[in-house]
Amino acid sequence: MASIRIREDYRSLTGPEKAGVLMLSLGEEHAARLFSFMDEEEIKELSQTMANLGTISATLVERLCVEFAEQISSTGSLVGSFESTERLLLKVMDRDKVESIMEDIRGPAGRTMWEKLANVNEQVLANYLKNEYPQTVAVVLSKIKSDNAARVLALLPESFAMEVVMRMLRMEAVQKEVLDDVERTLRNEFMSNLARTNRRDAHEMMAEIFNNLDRATENKFLASLEERNRDSAERIKALMFTFEDLAQLDPSGIQTLLRTVEKDKLSIALKGASESLRQLFFSNMAERAGKFLKEEMAAMGPVRLKEVDEAQMHMVQVAKDLAAKGELVISEGKGEDELVY
Repeated sequence: MASIRIREDYRSLTGPEKAGVLMLSLGEEHAARLFSFMDEEEIKELSQTMANLGTISATLVERLCVEFAEQISSTGSLVGSFESTERLLLKVMDRDKVESIMEDIRGPAGRTMWEKLANVNEQVLANYLKNEYPQTVAVVLSKIKSDNAARVLALLPESFAMEVVMRMLRMEAVQKEVLDDVERTLRNEFMSNLARTNRRDAHEMMAEIFNNLDRATENKFLASLEERNRDSAERIKALMFTFEDLAQLDPSGIQTLLRTVEKDKLSIALKGASESLRQLFFSNMAERAGKFLKEEMAAMGPVRLKEVDEAQMHMVQVAKDLAAKGELVISEGKGEDELVY
């Protein structure tokens, strides 16, 4: 009977063989978990090596485990940080996925105050800073990105802005205590107030969402909502700005809108408009342009309702964008001075 050869020479073991011995010594459950982290080629190579190992002496297994433990402990202290975690994740998944995961685990509190300020509207930040000491403003502007700082500086009162500039020119390294104090004030006063004022009314939010639905879906949702909560449905309808509400524009507003909207969108939108709204637009156009548009609308024949809805929604959005820029005024029609924007 042939004797079984037992391997006892540690120096003869190759790297893959050492890995194979270690995997076998860990047991099935732990080995299976390690396999799940390997790619197919690594699994094939290691499996083949394990299958050909033969018998390994207990002394050799023990020595290998001791060496492995020593190597692990000799790596020094481990430092777990967002950066090291992000680098590790980038090795095994797409950058977009990693950024999403890191954003979730960092959370808003994980970003510095100065990074948060980068997302604050410069007018809002300038309105807050103009009531602070010039030295405080100088510290803030020196900490945020230069393009942000430039926009904020341009919005500050001129004499105050120049005072801030002079402070920034004379400013040396800011003491940590001063920086911490400014950061604490920003967090406790400015950011907390901003969070409160930024809370949107739920009905306003839903009105904006409903504005972007096609007509059939919008009607379906509003009808269902009226059955469940008539008050909410009425509030949302009152807040919604529809295509027919463009009749509230003054002549200069309509002319601004006509100059901005693409002609093909205009003809499709007016094809499905009420007669009174059509006439309002035609009355604000040059006679020749109005005649050409009417001919174009007649020539296009029947138009799908979906296309009309999309064109009308586009015009409403253009009107809102122009209103936000101050290029036209959208009145609610409840009083001369009452405005939506």
